Amino acid sequence: MGPTQKADTRAHTLKRMLDMLEEAASRGASLVVFPELAFTTFFPRWLLEGDALDQYFERGMPNPAVAKLFDRARALRVGFYVGYAELTPDGRRYNCAILVDRDGEILGRYRKVHLPGSVEPREGARYQQLEKRYFEYGDLGFPAFRAGSSWAHAIMGMMICNDRRWPESWRVLGLQGVELVCIGYNSAAYDPNGGTTEDGALRTFHSTLVTQANAYMNATWAISVAKAGEEDGSGLIGGSCIVDPNGRIVAQAGTLADEVIVADIDLDLCRQGKDKMFNFAAHRRPEQYRVITERAGVIEPAVLDAD
Repeated sequence: MGPTQKADTRAHTLKRMLDMLEEAASRGASLVVFPELAFTTFFPRWLLEGDALDQYFERGMPNPAVAKLFDRARALRVGFYVGYAELTPDGRRYNCAILVDRDGEILGRYRKVHLPGSVEPREGARYQQLEKRYFEYGDLGFPAFRAGSSWAHAIMGMMICNDRRWPESWRVLGLQGVELVCIGYNSAAYDPNGGTTEDGALRTFHSTLVTQANAYMNATWAISVAKAGEEDGSGLIGGSCIVDPNGRIVAQAGTLADEVIVADIDLDLCRQGKDKMFNFAAHRRPEQYRVITERAGVIEPAVLDAD
């Protein structure tokens, strides 16, 4: 999905999403994955408060502002993943994503766990990364969801952006037998924490690398989708891709604009990894993972309270 500018109206952005939904359906898709914070610009780059901040949050899902997406998807019999800023009835704020089935029902909800950036603005920075200021850490863990027959009863999971860089995110889903992971992201084309050691090309490489490697190590399909391009002068990487359980890219976006990529997902491809190389029941050794070896000057000896 291409950039969404601060001045873009909700109606304009929703029309773009509906157009992509229509194209995906015309090409045979039964699941569409939209990016993180899909309905708005990536507002955590700005210092905001009051109504200027609240305008970006959804107080329910679906709601009248996005109902057309749900209605059209239901009519087309296409499910979707979509990320958005959630404001709960008790006033809590999360970077959230939902998975909606082909009947228009919410199959699952996920709240971003690995929040990057800072609470306070960095002095002198042109653009900020203030997710820790605007969102609480996700409180739902990494749940897997069993889909219905229209998605072959797939075991599905979700992540948002920075989560995909952390192996724990993938392994928790992998331990639940996940077969398809949906990920939306808005990743800067520069180092959002300052410095010049990362550029757009390196960050795109890292984005693809972690998706391929972790899809392979957990024997799962992965759909990783960017909001990309120049948003109000701030670059976002692209690299949207669909990766199979062997870590191979089967489809990848070639632009930083609105673009639809489609692939057939054969869940049986998960069996090679799950039944052989990454048969967790047969080969994992969690009793050894609990022990951290003492390395003088680096870490203290400890025992993890892990699985």
